[in-house]
Amino acid sequence: MSDFGLTLENHYARLGEGFFTHLPAEAIGSPRLIHANADAARLIDLDPAVFSDPRFAQAMGGHLPLTGFKPLAMAYSGHQFGVWAGQLGDGRALLVGQARNARGELWDIQLKGAGKTPYSRFGDGRAVMRSTIREYLASAALAALDIPTSRALSIVATGEQVVRETLEPGAVLARLAPSHVRFGHFEHVFHHGQKEKVRVLADHVIGEYFPDLAGDYAAWFGEVVRRTAHLVAAWQAVGFAHGVMNTDNMSILGLTIDYGPYGFMDAYDPWFICNHSDEQGRYAFANQPAVALWNLRALALTLSELVGTEALLDALNDFERHFGAAYRARMRARLGLARDEEGDDKLVGDLLALMARARADYSLGFLHLTDEGAWLNLFGEMAEDASAWLARWQARTKDEDLSGLARVNPRYVLRNWVAETAIRAVEDKNDIATLDQIFNLVRAPFTKNDGGEAFAAPPPSSMCDLEVSCSS
Repeated sequence: MSDFGLTLENHYARLGEGFFTHLPAEAIGSPRLIHANADAARLIDLDPAVFSDPRFAQAMGGHLPLTGFKPLAMAYSGHQFGVWAGQLGDGRALLVGQARNARGELWDIQLKGAGKTPYSRFGDGRAVMRSTIREYLASAALAALDIPTSRALSIVATGEQVVRETLEPGAVLARLAPSHVRFGHFEHVFHHGQKEKVRVLADHVIGEYFPDLAGDYAAWFGEVVRRTAHLVAAWQAVGFAHGVMNTDNMSILGLTIDYGPYGFMDAYDPWFICNHSDEQGRYAFANQPAVALWNLRALALTLSELVGTEALLDALNDFERHFGAAYRARMRARLGLARDEEGDDKLVGDLLALMARARADYSLGFLHLTDEGAWLNLFGEMAEDASAWLARWQARTKDEDLSGLARVNPRYVLRNWVAETAIRAVEDKNDIATLDQIFNLVRAPFTKNDGGEAFAAPPPSSMCDLEVSCSS
């Protein structure tokens, strides 16, 4: 037994029967620490020195329970690709602790890949190294880009092979979040006819995470709408596609959770689909705001006995306003537009239209704005049109302070090929140094790194057609 000096509490278990199932981790394989995140450790006042303690890999691999906490798997339901899927739940995730830091914040500690739960359905409860590395890197990348997200604490190899399309090395991811409660938690109790439990769950969430809104369910739902709108606006501004925006993957706190077949765009394509399982393009990049609103409507239905219809509709109708303001602010910052002038929105829209026609690299299209030669090279045969737009931008920003552009336009983006490079290094060569290098680049994406410039580039030809799916 160990607690590594953590202050553990168990608030979620207070919800009682029907919200979870208590069970231990399966203790799979032989845990070996691959990588650990000191920034994430500090969120729960965990001294990174414990990474060298063999018990840390045991605990984060599911072999050593944390003192004073009875692990549990959460129950929830959801709509998957717009279709009601019924009961889902934590099929390969286990809440193994809730840690209170010195700032008073409560953080979930969850293991992903620590074995079967009652909600595994036909799954094996395992996680593969590939998907574990992808989530580990992506959560660090989005945090560094000031986008709300769960955080990854560690990667532990199990030493076992896991069956997916092929045999793959297994791993366990330890991840942190203030809460892993999703829209699907509310759908679960509502659609099972347990409407009194909707109030219980809402009171729990508000009491723990929105205490200033205690007793005001309408204001709380409005805040969930606002946070969700701001989250998706941030995704759109940086060119991030989640890939599986099912209601069970939507955080009640407005966090990015459940990284699967996500993707940062290379060439700008508003209809970019990062999940090859998404044959209809429901979760295409341009659809993300509309899908978020659809999911919020599904959540609103579950709250219909707590909040009046008019108040729910008012909150939902505010989504577009919240999204528009947040997206506009981020895009203006990316172009260095501090003053608000007529024609600014058209300037942004024209750039995106130009980038789409030319299939220009999205990230470099902002990063190279102050390097005219490099910027025009992104547009190939459309360089003349690009030059005309650039002249407009230069005239507009003549009196703006552009020194902050380097602090909002990342040099290092977790493109699929970059994540794949880290995966292959670990799986094929046990090369942890490359994983560590890429991790450090994406956690400091605005800082030039003399050894990492290759990772700031579009994908090499050998990695242009990478595909990811829900099994990732």
